[in-house]
Amino acid sequence: MEEKIQKILDEVVNVQLNLHGGSATLTKYEDGVAWIKFLGACASCMSSSDTLELVVKESIMTALPEVKDVVLDNTVSDDLLDMARKILNGDFK
Repeated sequence: MEEKIQKILDEVVNVQLNLHGGSATLTKYEDGVAWIKFLGACASCMSSSDTLELVVKESIMTALPEVKDVVLDNTVSDDLLDMARKILNGDFK
């Protein structure tokens, strides 16, 4: 299922998002729910919730009716957290 969802993201959704300097990727699929993370310009866009509903969710759930929901993954990566800790501690080089 993960491969099918990512394929829709790559071939349908990201074609549109790339025009705005962003993209979307699947971070997790569990219990019928696809977790999507926006990247690039889409990560900080004020319209990201609308984009999720009108573009991403619509594209995935129309093509894959077995997907029960599509939600936004707003988590911060461990790598980014580690970098922030190093900067705050003066250890970043």
